[in-house]
Amino acid sequence: MIPRELIDVARIPGTNDELRLFRRGADFMIVLDRNELMNSRMSGSEEVLATATCERLGARKAPHLLIGGYGMGFTLRAALRSLGADAKLTVAELVPEIIDWARGPMAELAAGCLDDPRVSVVGDDVAALIDTGQGQYDAILLDVDNGPDGLTRASNGRLYSERGLESAWRALRPGGILAIWSAAPDPRFARKFASCGFTVDEIVTRARSNGKGPRHVLWFGTRSAA
Repeated sequence: MIPRELIDVARIPGTNDELRLFRRGADFMIVLDRNELMNSRMSGSEEVLATATCERLGARKAPHLLIGGYGMGFTLRAALRSLGADAKLTVAELVPEIIDWARGPMAELAAGCLDDPRVSVVGDDVAALIDTGQGQYDAILLDVDNGPDGLTRASNGRLYSERGLESAWRALRPGGILAIWSAAPDPRFARKFASCGFTVDEIVTRARSNGKGPRHVLWFGTRSAA
């Protein structure tokens, strides 16, 4: 068995917790304590988060997407493949080392996506961009933590609170989409999501792009036109 090699460690701002980047052969893993948050072999559900959002947006002119959490860039790369040259994508990543890893040891995986002229990277909490982005975005894609059941930062819970959902509603343009990734079902959150002015569609998809692996849940909330 190929041993797992520790590449780097990054502290999560506002906490005492650390993310660790491991490599095993050609595969990468980002780990918090004993929890594997990301694995380069499992990209399917993150890609669907992007492609299904872009399908729902349709042929909207010059769409502006906000992506919360770069991770390993699966959502960003899928969105870039799905959108035209007039699109704008803002990536909010709170942990600067995540971007360093994408440009360094995981550069081959990143495939130059961070240098695409459509992409801007902001080193901030995605919640801050949502709070100040009144009517600015056509879609907001959140792949933060494990979803509503937060794991890395307790403060991430505000994204999924009623106040956080209402802030996202205001940050979206009419007909805009709030797309949320989750590692597991959460019926209580789904009901709350629908109560905040969104028409919500829930789908279940596999973690791997080949249709295998754990089941993940994606919610797509469309903002009303009012």
